[in-house]
Amino acid sequence: MATAAKSKKNNKNDKGFEESLWDTANKLRGSVESSEYKHIVLSLIFLKFISDKFEKQRAKLKEEGMGDYVDMVEFYAKDNVFYLPEEARWSFVQINAKQDDIAVKIDTALHTVEKNNASLKGALPDNYFSRLGLDSSKLAALIDTINNIDTMANECHMTEEDLVGRVYEYFLGKFAASEGKGGGEFYTPKAVVSLIAEMIEPFKGTIYDPCCGSGGMFVQSLKFIESHKGNKKDISIYGQEYTNTTYKLAKMNLAVRGISGNLGEVAGDSFFKDQHPDLKADYIMANPPFNQKQWRADSELMDDPRWAGYEVPPTGNANYAWIMHMISKLSENGTAGFVLANGSMSSNTGGEGKIRQKIIENDLVDCMIALPGQLFYTTPIPVCLWFITKNKKEDKEHGYRDRQGETLFIDAREMGTMVSRVHKELTADDIAEIARTYHAWRGETKDGNYEDKAGYSKSATLQEIKANDFVLTPGRYVGAAELEDDGIPFEVKMKELSQILYEQMEQAEALDKVIRHNLGVLGYDE
Repeated sequence: MATAAKSKKNNKNDKGFEESLWDTANKLRGSVESSEYKHIVLSLIFLKFISDKFEKQRAKLKEEGMGDYVDMVEFYAKDNVFYLPEEARWSFVQINAKQDDIAVKIDTALHTVEKNNASLKGALPDNYFSRLGLDSSKLAALIDTINNIDTMANECHMTEEDLVGRVYEYFLGKFAASEGKGGGEFYTPKAVVSLIAEMIEPFKGTIYDPCCGSGGMFVQSLKFIESHKGNKKDISIYGQEYTNTTYKLAKMNLAVRGISGNLGEVAGDSFFKDQHPDLKADYIMANPPFNQKQWRADSELMDDPRWAGYEVPPTGNANYAWIMHMISKLSENGTAGFVLANGSMSSNTGGEGKIRQKIIENDLVDCMIALPGQLFYTTPIPVCLWFITKNKKEDKEHGYRDRQGETLFIDAREMGTMVSRVHKELTADDIAEIARTYHAWRGETKDGNYEDKAGYSKSATLQEIKANDFVLTPGRYVGAAELEDDGIPFEVKMKELSQILYEQMEQAEALDKVIRHNLGVLGYDE
């Protein structure tokens, strides 16, 4: 009992330091825009974390009688620890926190870390703190709060990567929520990412995200593998991100979790600067920008090989450009799961309907899911999940049946729980139910036999989709949920309802008389 109580207490304390850190970060409001201070906070957390790991490794070398090697980079790199010169260590920053030039010292520390560790090239802010002109007292208070995070000595059965990763996840979610419409470009709600991972099961092979934001898809993929007792060494990660500051967030997010990945040499547009041109991925997980406008000029990318065999996607909306980009990146047995706005399921604008028809006729659409609204911080509109696969043939190794000419539709709009006045989340049970339906439909016997469920799921043929003008909205196929029969005969119900109606009509007549009388008293009679 004592152990359980202790664990509960520590969990409470962990939550406390996250909230305390958030409160301190919020004190930067007024000094900088909220869209800026996420980079301030997360950069400092990153520096604290890698410094703690460095100090731990340094102490270990001394304990093992290897004090002569404490300043040799090789003795840190072999254990996936970044070597830090003195001016790049958290202890140096913390001691100088109240100095007027603390911003310069932080910039120097981050620059030194990146210069001395090739894997962090392009990951850390460059002269960021100096350029912002932050109030030194507020910056000192933030440093003091971060200094209280003990990334090493936690008793919650988490690795230090888990602990700092949890702080990152907490902050990315809070920043997205606080920034509203503009804040979600770097963050996809955890439940949505978890659902995609549970659906496509990225156990072994190459994972790709062409618009990776802060790297949440990759993190959740690794969590999925660990929770299912897989080996994360069996996965290779590739990604790309357009926004430079978000690209840096992604590289830091992976680094604090000990995940190596290829996110390209620099931030770049996946359409115009594809940094993985020859990649064929086994799994693609993505949340492209919704309904991205003017993503190319009319004359650009007209003959791009990614559109081969299809119409050229319209300039006014990039939804189908993203879909075809991902299709082009899939291996011959690859599967993609991605988020798009609901309009993508039915739009005919700019040739989108013809593109969708061709994708369906090529038998690439494995599953479509309509999600509830209010899941995203950036928009209250409901969104959908597409699952594309290059191979629907029987796969005995994975236990998949032959699904050629079939597509599963799931209407999950009624799922989810409101966690605030404006925000909804899918529960663990919701995610498990949706994933179980999909796996059963694919023929995986561990998930039972699949059956259509009115109002929820339907396995439709290509002919049925054609009859619905190639629209992929699940509501077109699943129908209405069956109403439960309460066992009361129709005649009895009608008699009861009629009696209630007559009583209400009599009450209305009496109220009319009272109102007329009162109006007469006031001199407004007929």
